[in-house]
Amino acid sequence: MQTRIVPLRFTRLTQALLGLTIVLSFFTYFFGYWNPPALFWDENYHIASAQKYLNGIFFMEPHPPLGKLLIAAGEKLLHPNEANNQFIDTSYGRDLPTGFSFAGYRFFSALMAWWTAPILFLILLMLLKREWYAFFFSFPYIFDNALIVHNRGAMLEGPLMFFVALTTLAFMLVLKDRDKRHAFIGWSVLFGAAFAACLTTKLIGLIVILFALPVVYALFPDWKKILQFACVSGMSALFVFCFVWYLHFTIASTVNPKLETYTATPAYFEILKNGHTKNILNFPLMLRDNIAFVSHYNNGVPKLNLCKADENGSPAFFWPVGARSINYRWNTPDGQNYQYLYLQANPAGWWFALAGVILAIGLFASHFLFAPKERFHNFFFLLVFLGVYCSYMIAISRISRVMYLYHYFTPLFISFIVLALVWNEIERIGPWKLTETMKQKSAIIFGGIVLVSFLWYSPLTYYGLLSKNQFQLRNIFSLWDLKCVGCEGRQSMYVPGSSQ
Repeated sequence: MQTRIVPLRFTRLTQALLGLTIVLSFFTYFFGYWNPPALFWDENYHIASAQKYLNGIFFMEPHPPLGKLLIAAGEKLLHPNEANNQFIDTSYGRDLPTGFSFAGYRFFSALMAWWTAPILFLILLMLLKREWYAFFFSFPYIFDNALIVHNRGAMLEGPLMFFVALTTLAFMLVLKDRDKRHAFIGWSVLFGAAFAACLTTKLIGLIVILFALPVVYALFPDWKKILQFACVSGMSALFVFCFVWYLHFTIASTVNPKLETYTATPAYFEILKNGHTKNILNFPLMLRDNIAFVSHYNNGVPKLNLCKADENGSPAFFWPVGARSINYRWNTPDGQNYQYLYLQANPAGWWFALAGVILAIGLFASHFLFAPKERFHNFFFLLVFLGVYCSYMIAISRISRVMYLYHYFTPLFISFIVLALVWNEIERIGPWKLTETMKQKSAIIFGGIVLVSFLWYSPLTYYGLLSKNQFQLRNIFSLWDLKCVGCEGRQSMYVPGSSQ
């Protein structure tokens, strides 16, 4: 299998389209990210955690520290609020003071979600080797309503998506520069660091470790280089992992008696009481207790129950079609029209991506079963990205606790790449051979469809005003479970209250 990546030159066109990608994603993800000035979804938890960092308060959470450290760092950096201690006595913030600003708490999530777009452009450019193709196949990310509405908040998924994209890019750069010693080592360091950043943001970020397997395959049988990659990336990952947790232990070091005791052992509390959290010898014990809390917390999370009237969760097999949407918040400024902040997919991007995954599976099935004469342009990378996607979906499907649509963001990002690779493989539709001009036009049409779909659903993304009728016009798929305030809900396959 061809595992090499041809070096690319940054022409004026490349620079122009990369710049345009940055500009477009700035306006979709970053511009005005501090609005609406109200808490939604997990911001209640994450801002409360960030304030504990800002005040040095000890706490435990089911998620690793990096995402919440970045939320706190944004507030520390911009400092738009006079006080940052409203929620240090609780794990769930509410009742904001007048004039409370989200500009600091949401800063890094929105910023990193924005800069994920140019990273995706570079990934696609290395795979497709055509600037215009890379540009238009970045549209599903740039103009995705669900990714935008969620990652503009003080959430963990914005940083997670950035680190997933960075790990993916590092994986490809390692292969590209495998014969350049210093570059190879540098990209191996980046791969390990980006992987550890994923893992210390959310545990589901562990999936990107699978990119190490195709690196080993591509380097085989050069065991010296394989060992070099494993040692360099492993040491880099270990350093970042330990550094992030060490920051957490040293910053969150003062016990607040008004908070719950979590599952910290007496030995951990003795360390906190004596102010010994900076002692590196205490690191293993503190890490052990925090990891134990994750298991303790997850054991208390309820299982998915689609028959509950207020259930926001959904099974993994719903996610690729954008189900189920979540109403994060709503408001009616005039009593007739409504503002919504809805976790609603851009159906064009998600459904095209799902089609890409299905076609990729079909291409591999036909290849192994029928041995067609046409050869793959990019067999290796298509197999890698499809494998990562399927591995995530299989693993996440085995989790019994309730999960939500945004848990699909990582495989969604991978599916955008799969879609681009599948499209690049298609040279003929029935009797029609696709010329380069036809493929260019199809890429433009694809980008246009994604853009129009984004604009249609943008009122649900940016808290725009909609009448009940305008809302219902967007409710085209029952599994989304879109519900406008005061409207009679559409019937889905599950009926609340029917579980008895």
